Amino acid sequence: MNVNASHVKFTTKVVPSTEYLHTVKDEGRHYTVCLLERKCSCGQFQVDELPSPHAWDVLKRKFLMPEDYCSDYYKPKSVVMTYEVLVYPLPDQNEWNIPAHISEEVVLPPKWKRPPGRPKKKRDKLFSELLQKKNQHSCSICGQGGHNKRTCRNAPHRT
Repeated sequence: MNVNASHVKFTTKVVPSTEYLHTVKDEGRHYTVCLLERKCSCGQFQVDELPSPHAWDVLKRKFLMPEDYCSDYYKPKSVVMTYEVLVYPLPDQNEWNIPAHISEEVVLPPKWKRPPGRPKKKRDKLFSELLQKKNQHSCSICGQGGHNKRTCRNAPHRT
């Protein structure tokens, strides 16, 4: 039988370390899954708050329910609670009651325009950096400032 490499399906292998900690070997890579902390080294479990494919493999192997490891935000009860609060539509714009001090206020565009090009990054300097003299060099031979090893007068002379 001739098998094309693009159609070969790799299988995952789950290796338990402790009751909650597992290593999942998937397509030549190793991922660490901690069910207790709901973490996977791929980062998907923490970000999405849903089991990553690696965590899913562990849950299947241990016959655990994946929904127990999903965030409450994804559960039907939370979705229904989202729509419990009544949202009233706004009346027609002709019926709006806008106070005079707001309706008379004039909003102008900004006085300056952003210059072309990418904005420069400015980093806040540490207090110690502000106290240092700029371009302060020191000699690597004697450690004194104001010169370098090439112009050092304190260097031992070769005879």
